[in-house]
Amino acid sequence: MRPVPNKGVLDIEAYVPGKSKAPAGVTLYKLSSNETPLGAAPAAREAAIAALAHPELYPDGQATELKRAIAEVHGLNPRNILCGNGSDELLGLLCQCYLAPGDEAIHTEHGFLVYRIQILARGATPVAVKETNATADVDAILAAVTEKTRLVFLANPNNPTGTYLPFDEVRRLHAGLPGNVVLVLDAAYAEYVRRNDYGAGIELVSSAENVVMTRTFSKIYGLAALRIGWLYGPEAIVDALDRVRGPFNLNAAAIAAGAAAIRDRGFVEQAADHNARWLEWTTDALTSLGLTVTPSVGNFVLVHFPDTPGRTAAEADDFLTARGFILRRVGGYGFPNALRMTIGTEEANRSAVAALGAFLGKGEA
Repeated sequence: MRPVPNKGVLDIEAYVPGKSKAPAGVTLYKLSSNETPLGAAPAAREAAIAALAHPELYPDGQATELKRAIAEVHGLNPRNILCGNGSDELLGLLCQCYLAPGDEAIHTEHGFLVYRIQILARGATPVAVKETNATADVDAILAAVTEKTRLVFLANPNNPTGTYLPFDEVRRLHAGLPGNVVLVLDAAYAEYVRRNDYGAGIELVSSAENVVMTRTFSKIYGLAALRIGWLYGPEAIVDALDRVRGPFNLNAAAIAAGAAAIRDRGFVEQAADHNARWLEWTTDALTSLGLTVTPSVGNFVLVHFPDTPGRTAAEADDFLTARGFILRRVGGYGFPNALRMTIGTEEANRSAVAALGAFLGKGEA
């Protein structure tokens, strides 16, 4: 006799983050985790340091100042905002509150791996829906909805593909869902998107009772180490999640830094401008090498390699790692012969492309 985990737990394949180390003696260019090359705003750093003046005191359990800052910037009611220890925690709370054994939750085939993990952790059944051209397919998602469906997860833009659904399609998806199914719009990369037909989800959440939007401070704000996420949703859903979250789920440094970071709109625009320039350059440069790149609106590109021996993604990864370039293998996302490359500094982007050119026999690294 020994303790047995709940149904579904042992079906989970533990999340494996991207590599973060290079061999000794080479310069490290970490382009595996979609971290911003600009770091955090000086104001955010200063706020975090100041918040640590009294580490013996508990933080504000309601993250009041952070909610206030988010509400000011986005024009929202603070009562509709919930902050979490990264958006991962909020995704888990949604599963905790709205899934039970026997229920189903939908995600797309190349969606964020945490969706499947959290669904299984509640003993529910994950339903992976095929994508079309590495992009979420509204009709396929709606066809997968059954009377057991309770949640639909949509990463928009998606990671690791970088593709997105125009907001008219998101609205069509929502219109086709039963009222008791929660549509979860994961907009972790929303700040990077520069498309007139894109919407992160704020307007839809404001007009519906079964839609929530999650966001993160880990990407464009450069605060990944502090683990800050937030959710905007109907009061009834926010109230349910607030009842089960940990009472002090955000630390004081995270609350202070997040509030300062989101208010520094100039720094955010600087980061978005840098990404727009180098996303285009990197895509063009990789394509000119003969590689296939999935069109991306995020801060990363998905690079597909030929099946030719000596030219595969795994071999490219080994070649790059030996030279200090750390990219992300994405076999777990259904792309066994592709690598995801984060947009980095100018030096990192140019050097990584040159190294790939050398790997392909088209130059020297």
